[in-house]
Amino acid sequence: MKIPQLAGTLLIAFTSIALFADCSSNAKKSDSKTKTIASASGDSTTVAPVDTTRKPLDTAKYNAGMKKLANGDTTGRWPVKKQPYPLAGAILPFYRVVVYYGNLHSKKMGALGEYPPKEMWARLNVEVKKWEKVDPTTPVKAGVHYIAAVASGTPGKDGKYINRMPDKQIDSVIKIAKMHNGIVFLDLQVALSTIRAELPRIEKYLIMPNVNLGIDPEFSMKNGARPGTKIGTYDADDINYCSQYLVNLVKKYNLPPKIFTVHRFTKKMVTNYQNIKLHPEVQLVMHMDGWGEPDLKIGTYRYFIQNEPVQFTGFKLFYKNDIKKAPHRMMTPEELMKLKPAPIYIQYQ
Repeated sequence: MKIPQLAGTLLIAFTSIALFADCSSNAKKSDSKTKTIASASGDSTTVAPVDTTRKPLDTAKYNAGMKKLANGDTTGRWPVKKQPYPLAGAILPFYRVVVYYGNLHSKKMGALGEYPPKEMWARLNVEVKKWEKVDPTTPVKAGVHYIAAVASGTPGKDGKYINRMPDKQIDSVIKIAKMHNGIVFLDLQVALSTIRAELPRIEKYLIMPNVNLGIDPEFSMKNGARPGTKIGTYDADDINYCSQYLVNLVKKYNLPPKIFTVHRFTKKMVTNYQNIKLHPEVQLVMHMDGWGEPDLKIGTYRYFIQNEPVQFTGFKLFYKNDIKKAPHRMMTPEELMKLKPAPIYIQYQ
């Protein structure tokens, strides 16, 4: 596949443009059917007790897991050299993470908000079993990836084109995850705001051991453009800021390492990748976020994830958008396991 053809086609990979109005109109409505939990929504935050039973990291097993993920790569890029061992309690590469993505205010933004919690979990567990079958030596940790700040098509009161989800909705997501002992990712689309302004807003959730972070460069509009009209960007400096923020929380609250996902499907979405810093407290996943037919997705993964290694990799599958063009099907776990490196984080939208 030629890069010019790939780059032109990738412009279809916007994931939320048509959904801004839907989320903007619904974000102000209360969900009377959803019960909230009080653990993080009050004036004070309850911090989980320190886990004194955490076993030391098995470095031999970690090395073996990283070699397995490289999947016979011969470029010398994978596994990434000179990366630190994670702290004890690290999830990757000992487990594969499989999540449903979305927002509770919109059925159009992903499976997480499309189905009632019990049905959502039933569907997600079907996908989990597929991954357990194709890679039985890597257990799966299932979870939910929630868009906690949604880029909007309207400016809002502060002119930042961002809808910040209320605490009660984030509490509901955490409660949904607990139904099956799942992990949580809170995702930020900062629009005309900045990651430095938005990240502290969810700190009280990030100090929970099972809550992790995602950021979406597609909707980081540093040039002042309205979200959805152009693809946004983050630099290594922005990613390093987030990583250090997580490092500080892990150290302060004696937490297990945080997983930190960064969406990507174009080169300019992440600039100066080689300057991204790695830490024992953070496990960084570069997540292939584009939609389309299998050849397009494989090409995107190769050019922007495989060729610019950071640490771990992820891959998104779209139930609706991936099947729009021939051969009108989603990629299978068997196909994804052939990629070099094999993705350790799988997201369904």
